[in-house]
Order: sequence, then C-alpha cells, then structure tokens
Amino acid sequence: MTTYLLPFTKTPPWNKGKIIGQKAPLKLKEIWAIRVRLQMRKNPRNLALFNLAIDSKLRACDLVKLRVNDICQGAQVLKRASILQQKTQRPVQFEITPQTRESVQEWISFKGLRAGDYLFPSQVKPGFHIGTRQYARIVESWVSEIGLNPAEYGTHTMRRTKASLIYRRTKNLRAVQLLLGHTKLESTVRYLGIEVDDAIEMAELTEA
Repeated sequence: MTTYLLPFTKTPPWNKGKIIGQKAPLKLKEIWAIRVRLQMRKNPRNLALFNLAIDSKLRACDLVKLRVNDICQGAQVLKRASILQQKTQRPVQFEITPQTRESVQEWISFKGLRAGDYLFPSQVKPGFHIGTRQYARIVESWVSEIGLNPAEYGTHTMRRTKASLIYRRTKNLRAVQLLLGHTKLESTVRYLGIEVDDAIEMAELTEA
C-alpha cells in the first residue's frame, strides 16, 4: 500500500499584515479634523464620545460604561469627574473642558438620558451600553475618514492623545502618570514611548 504525504501547509501568523504595538496618539490638527467632521455631520453622540474620550483618557472598558451621573450633577456636566478604573480598581480624576461639556450636554438632552442611564447606550440592546468592539469600530471610522491608517490607531489612541500632548508641553511625567491613573512610572513611560533612563531623570527634576 502506497502512502501519499500531503504537502505541508503553513498557517499564516495571526498578525500577518497587522501593525502590532502601541497605537499612535492623534496630533492636534487630527483632533480638530475629526471634531469638525462630527460637528458638520451633526452627530451628537459621536461628538460627545470623541470629546469625552480625549478629555477623560479612560480605557475603552471604562469609557463605554460611564453613566450620566458619573459626570453630571443634576442637569450640569461637571468640570471635573472621578472614575474608579476597572483594571486597577483605583480612582482617576479628569478635567472636562467647556467644549466637551457642551457636546455631552447636547447629547444628554437630545437622547433624553436620565441620571442613572448609560451615557452611551446600546442601540440594539436596551438597558446596555455600547460595547468596546463597537467603540473600536467607531474609532476606526474616525481615523479612516481623515486619511490615517486604521491599523496604526485604536481605542488606546484616544487614551494616549491628551497625555502625549500634555507631556510634550510640560515634560512632567508625574503629572501624566496621575492623569492616566498608572500605578507605576514605567507604565507611563511605555505609553509615551520614551527612554526609561531619560524618564526617571526628568521625573526627579520635576520633584525638585
């Protein structure tokens, strides 16, 4: 009996054609390019989602689970909010800028949301919030529309953007560490993509 061996077929790696690693933050001109498109399109949910994602620097899992009363007191959007992070179980504070407060207020009024409602409710599952995968698809559409490669950007882009802008302006690692809610300086260093030795030296200088 003759045995025939089938030719070996190599399974392509899961990351073939994909860019692996940190997702790039948005530049200031790219932030405004997306924001202007959302304003012109009159999409109150996505405008509020975009602005709040930039301001809050929250992970996707924390952002999509926000409730109205997390960032509002009565009918007013707060200037500063504090959220307990799912990953670390540590609170993190963030400022909510005037333009973000305005867009969030417009979305809440448009949707008729109440205090205990999810800020970004699911359109297909009543009583649920949008999922992280849906949020990722929304982010992909934002960056694609302004001509960026969606493989290089993602939900962590939104988390890293303002932190990167603040770091470039101040070089204050400790401040950025607090804003991101990181427990270790090394995590902040990785997020910013700078050398560890340089980061530690700069952090020591900021404490003087």
